[in-house]
Amino acid sequence: MLCHHFEASRCRSCSELGVPYDVQLAGKQRGVEELLAAHPGVAWLPPVASPQLGFRNKAKMVVTGTVEEPTLGILNPAGGGVDLRDCPLHTPGIQAALPVLAGFVTRAGLTPYDVPGRRGELKHLLVTESPDGELMVRFVLRSQEPVTRIRKHLPALLAELPQVVVASVNLQPEHKAVLEGERELLLTEQETLRMRVNGIDLHLRPQSFFQTHTAMAAELYRLGRAWVGEVGPASVWDLYCGVGGFALHLVSAGTATEVVGIEISREAIASAEQSRDEAGLAGVRFVAGDATAYALGSDAVPDLVVVNPPRRGIGPELSGWLEGSGVGHVLYSSCNAQTLARDLAAMPSLRPVRGRLLDMFPNTTHYEVLTLLERS
Repeated sequence: MLCHHFEASRCRSCSELGVPYDVQLAGKQRGVEELLAAHPGVAWLPPVASPQLGFRNKAKMVVTGTVEEPTLGILNPAGGGVDLRDCPLHTPGIQAALPVLAGFVTRAGLTPYDVPGRRGELKHLLVTESPDGELMVRFVLRSQEPVTRIRKHLPALLAELPQVVVASVNLQPEHKAVLEGERELLLTEQETLRMRVNGIDLHLRPQSFFQTHTAMAAELYRLGRAWVGEVGPASVWDLYCGVGGFALHLVSAGTATEVVGIEISREAIASAEQSRDEAGLAGVRFVAGDATAYALGSDAVPDLVVVNPPRRGIGPELSGWLEGSGVGHVLYSSCNAQTLARDLAAMPSLRPVRGRLLDMFPNTTHYEVLTLLERS
């Protein structure tokens, strides 16, 4: 795959772009197998390959430059902007929307934030596209000062870009490397972006997390549903459930009759509950809280536990609880095989019997790996 930004050394985010894709994929598979070499006998399915172009459903654009000529992209080492509005990783809908949004920055007089000078207002533009081509646009601001102008010019933006169904302002007043703040101001009547995955409507609120590769997310949920279906548990916990992807897939297919999803983000739980209620799925409930605290504080033990943690993994407390709990199976979805290997070492009674790598992040060294653990 060719990218003029990569070839000109303006952007090296796709660190493996110069490596043939089949070599990339083989290297990732080899790497994860080496990290889990202490667990022989894993039945590895072939890795799930990804398109190299047009797959990324979310754009996280740093806004620099001037009101008249804004730059949407990344920062170079000197703190200046590199415009990547034509980045070929993004879905076609996002690529088409970014120039329109750049024009909106000018029309609404949104001063880009100057990182070295610590002045300006607009820090980031966050754009997410659904499988149906609808968009969520979030303006990350230093203060509320430009909100009135955004509201004034928003009808014109929606007329020019009718794909935008959710728009919001996020306030991030601090000068530090944090993408967004805690406070969100909704600008549209619609609150959620509908992500249709495998026939299930997953609702995404502005501060909810969703995988940046929709096709790989769909394959991940299908695979998890199939593996759990073979086990046939009556009760399941989905820890770190996010907007309910695994939980809703399991219940909708009748794979499990009783599922509890646990997620610390209340925004994500609200999204999961909306999806459940719209689908009429009575067999699942969602709880806002810490996954480890929920497990340690529960008197019951389910037949199977799904864990889909952030890169840091599930950690020693939850690993220790799973090891001593007597739970028969664990479905572990990991975006960091190093912490997966560490967590597995803390659960020697739960043996990985099946695994599959999904190339969620092509052209990088990152990936998602799904493993099924069985108590020995």
